[in-house]
Amino acid sequence: MKKRKIPMRKDLLTNTMQPKKELVRIVVDKEKNISVDPTGKKPGRGAYVSLDPSQIKNAQEKGLIERSLGTKVPKEFYQELYSYVDHQKARKELFGDK
Repeated sequence: MKKRKIPMRKDLLTNTMQPKKELVRIVVDKEKNISVDPTGKKPGRGAYVSLDPSQIKNAQEKGLIERSLGTKVPKEFYQELYSYVDHQKARKELFGDK
């Protein structure tokens, strides 16, 4: 059986290459709206972050996401991102790889 290639993406927070399935994409569109992109297919400039809630807090303090996307990130978005990442991490621990 042929071995499938695993798509790798660079994690913005840890600066390491990881499988795309273990990351979540953040996207900013033309109107400067920032959103979480669970499908990874929304149009716009994207960045990948790991499913580690502590890294989200660190990114907020250092302004890593703002620098990468080139726009101001509202505080509410960080809360949304933190809850999404926390939920996905818990889900992955419960159900394993899906």
